Amino acid sequence: MKPFIVPKDATSWVEVAPGSDFPIQNLPFAVVDHKGRGEGMVCAIGDFALDLTYLYEEGFIDEEEFPWLDSMAALDREMMTELRSRIFTLLSAENSELRDNAKHRKRALLPLAGLAFQVPIPPTTFVDFYSGIHHASNVGRMFRPDQPPLLPNYRHVPIGYNGRASSVVATGTNIIRPKGQTKAPDAEGPSFGPTAEMDFELEMGFYIGHGQEMGKRITCKAAEEHILGMVIVNDWSARDVQRWEYQPLGPFLSKSFATSVSPWLVTLDALEPFRIEGMEQDPEVLHHIRRQGQQHFDINLEVWLQSAKMKKPQRICVSNAKHLYWSMSQQLAHQTSNGTPVEFGDLYASGTISGPEEGSFGSMLELTWRGSKPLTLEETGETRTFLEDGDVLTMKAFAESDGLRIGFGACSGKILPAN
Repeated sequence: MKPFIVPKDATSWVEVAPGSDFPIQNLPFAVVDHKGRGEGMVCAIGDFALDLTYLYEEGFIDEEEFPWLDSMAALDREMMTELRSRIFTLLSAENSELRDNAKHRKRALLPLAGLAFQVPIPPTTFVDFYSGIHHASNVGRMFRPDQPPLLPNYRHVPIGYNGRASSVVATGTNIIRPKGQTKAPDAEGPSFGPTAEMDFELEMGFYIGHGQEMGKRITCKAAEEHILGMVIVNDWSARDVQRWEYQPLGPFLSKSFATSVSPWLVTLDALEPFRIEGMEQDPEVLHHIRRQGQQHFDINLEVWLQSAKMKKPQRICVSNAKHLYWSMSQQLAHQTSNGTPVEFGDLYASGTISGPEEGSFGSMLELTWRGSKPLTLEETGETRTFLEDGDVLTMKAFAESDGLRIGFGACSGKILPAN
């Protein structure tokens, strides 16, 4: 399938500020709840959201081509490509169809500030991988100091686990500090109570557009045909709960309480100019999960933290999706290599994306090295080893080159005290 790439010099009749996440070259999709109109699908342009449901009802979008636009439930990647093409036409500076119709233009363009964003697609399944090699190495150094940082299988197979789809929430959702069972090193037995090591995990995720039936697999070469688009993911973690419960089967209550996702589904077509080869994979992986061309993306990642006492957030991490050892295509090819069925709306997360330097670590666990190097908040002088009640954690992602910026918006959550 040929991608639809908006020309770099294309402009819109909607004013778009320099450095905006949402130029006409992006055109990502979201589902919002708008006062007076209910829930519907929108597309971002500058500081506005184009109401696709309204345009559909007024005949600007063909109902035969796109029979359902209240949600993304009927879209696959090919239909999304066609829809972006139609939206580009409507928003192009040269096109007067909507530009010169004051009534419809006013109704169709909604200020972003007034919208309540939903989870782009409520996932049927949530899978979290462990594909950030620097994060995996850091965790190995912390918890297995007398052994090699990476376990023997890491460079041969994408490691992952099945998460909890029902606790995937939209950006802006408050996160209640979870309770769980923990055991202090010097305690005789475990105790139950609020986590003392609340953490974030900086990740990217992708949604499945059309799936594959049980017993069949998706190849690395064909994987992107099944990927609808990408989002930011924060897989919140309770580290002390995780440390006690994860052996031998892996995380359970320590991660199932909440996973935040950003609202905008950014298409692979929009990210096409930012494809890269990715990290060298050594040793060469088995044929069925071997990379096929440039299947990684150069996407800048940032994490911002604001305490209840601060007036503005402080950036605490700068990383990049290029630090992923395994690509989305390899993750999906591996998931289906045993015949696992996948369905529309399945959400897959990358795992924590840390860079090689301290300022690029994608979790508090690493940034403070298990609490041994507290993080100082410059505005107030407060320190953090892990997240505290009242803290607001915001993740941002954007691909940028030669004046072109394709952004994902933000993924935020505020920590509330345990119930």
